[in-house]
Amino acid sequence: MQITSNTYFKQVAEQWDDLRKGFFPDSLRDEVIAKAYLLPEMEIADIGAGSGFLSSILVDRVRMVHLVDASEEMLSQAKKNLSSHSNIVYQLAEGRTIPLTDASQDAVFANMYLHHAPDPFAAIQEMARLLKPGGRLLISDLDLHPHTWLQEEMADEWPGFERDQVMEWFRTAGLVNTYITCSNSNCCGTSQTDASRAAEISIFIAVGSKRISRKADVQQSYGVIAESGCGCGCSPAQPSDGYRIVEQSCCSPQASENSLYHLDELKVIPEEAGDISLGCGNPLAMASLKPGETVLDIGSGGGIDVFLAANRVGPTGHVIGVDMTPGMLKRSRESAAKHGYLQVEFRQGDAENLPVEDNSVDVVISNCVINLTEDKTQAFQEIYRVLKPGGHLEISDVVAAHSLPLEVHQNPNQWAACVSGALPEKEYLDLITYAGFQNLHTNRENQYTNNSEATYSLVVSARKPDINGKPVQYYC
Repeated sequence: MQITSNTYFKQVAEQWDDLRKGFFPDSLRDEVIAKAYLLPEMEIADIGAGSGFLSSILVDRVRMVHLVDASEEMLSQAKKNLSSHSNIVYQLAEGRTIPLTDASQDAVFANMYLHHAPDPFAAIQEMARLLKPGGRLLISDLDLHPHTWLQEEMADEWPGFERDQVMEWFRTAGLVNTYITCSNSNCCGTSQTDASRAAEISIFIAVGSKRISRKADVQQSYGVIAESGCGCGCSPAQPSDGYRIVEQSCCSPQASENSLYHLDELKVIPEEAGDISLGCGNPLAMASLKPGETVLDIGSGGGIDVFLAANRVGPTGHVIGVDMTPGMLKRSRESAAKHGYLQVEFRQGDAENLPVEDNSVDVVISNCVINLTEDKTQAFQEIYRVLKPGGHLEISDVVAAHSLPLEVHQNPNQWAACVSGALPEKEYLDLITYAGFQNLHTNRENQYTNNSEATYSLVVSARKPDINGKPVQYYC
C-alpha cells in the first residue's frame, strides 16, 4: 500500500540528512546552483526544500531565501539546520499554492520535489508565476524509470519524467531559454522489504527563464536606425517621439573603423550596406563559404554580411537575409536591386520564426542578433531545423560573464544595445548544445567597455550532425 508524502517525510524527517546522502550526492547541489548564475542581491525560493539541502548553500549566495515545504517535520528540521542564518523565511506550503507574490523571485529551485507533486504541471506553473522577468526556474529530478516500489515505499507520486514532457510543461508555463541536461549524479536506493530490488536512476537538470518582452523596443530602435542610415560610429539626431537611440548599438568597440572586415571585401559591396553595419564581429571569417552554397543571414539589417556572402558563393549560390524591421528590409532590397545582386533575397521574419524551409541551408550566419531575441532556445532550434544535415552555423554575438542585474534587464535601450539580452556564455552554449549541435568552437573577441557590465563578443561555430536526431548529451 502506497503511503502519502506527508506520512513518509514525517517518519524520516529526523534521519533525512543521513538518508539523503544515500539517495543523491552533495555534488548535485553544486551542479544545479551553478546553472542559476546567482548575484548577491537576489531573492530566491527553494520549493520542496526538505531539511535545507539547497538552501544551506543558497543562504550565503543571495540576499533572501524563501524555504518552502509541505511537511511540518521537515520544515522543523530545516530550521534546526539553518538556525544561524537570518536571511531565511520559512513557509509551510504545498507546491501548488506557494504564499509568495507574483514576479517576486529572481530564481526558483525545486530539487527532487517534482516526483512527489500530485500535479507536476500545476507546480511548475506556480513556480513560474513567482519569477521576475528574466528569473530562472531550476528543477532537478528523476528520469522516467521502472522501479514502482519507490512509489510504494518512499511516497513517490511519479516514476520520474520524460524529458520532452518536462520541457513542454516549461514552455506552456511561459518560460523561454529552456533546456534540459544530464547531471553527473544518479539517485540510488534499495528496497526496505526486498534487498534484491535496487535502483540507480539518472537525474536531469531542467532550466527555463521568465520571458522579458522587448521585441517591440528592439524593432522600434532599429527602425529609427534604418531611417537615419546611421550605423556604428555615428550618432543620429534624436527622433521627434523622444525614443532614444543607443550610440554604438550592438557594435564592437572597433566597429566604427570597419576593422571587423578586410578592406578589399568592403570595396566590392554596396557602400550603403557598410554604412549601416551594426555588428560585433565577422561571422564570415571562419565560415569557409563555397561557390554554389545556400547561406542564411539572421538579422541581416542593411545587408553587409549578405552581400559579402554573395560574393563568396557566386552566381550559382543563394543568400537569404531575414530581418524583422521593414525599414532595414527596404534599404537592403534597394541595394541588391541597384547593384545587381541577383542571387540574394530578403525576407521578413525573426530568429524565433524563420521563413525558411526545413533542411534547405548549408550555412547560417548571424552578427550580433541572437542576443536580441527573447527565446534563444527557439532561435537555435529554428537554425537547426533549416540547416541541411552536416550544415553549420557561424555566429558573432554578445554574451556575458555572469547574470545581469534586474535594472539592466528592464532597460529597453540597453536591450536594444545588445547588453540586457546577453546570456552568460556557458548558458548560451548550453542552449546551442540542447538544440542538437555538435563540434562547438568558440573564440572570444572584443571586451565591451561602453557599459558597466562584463559583456563581450563571442564567435561560435557549430555543426548539425549528418543524421538528424537528438543530441547525445540529451541522454545520460
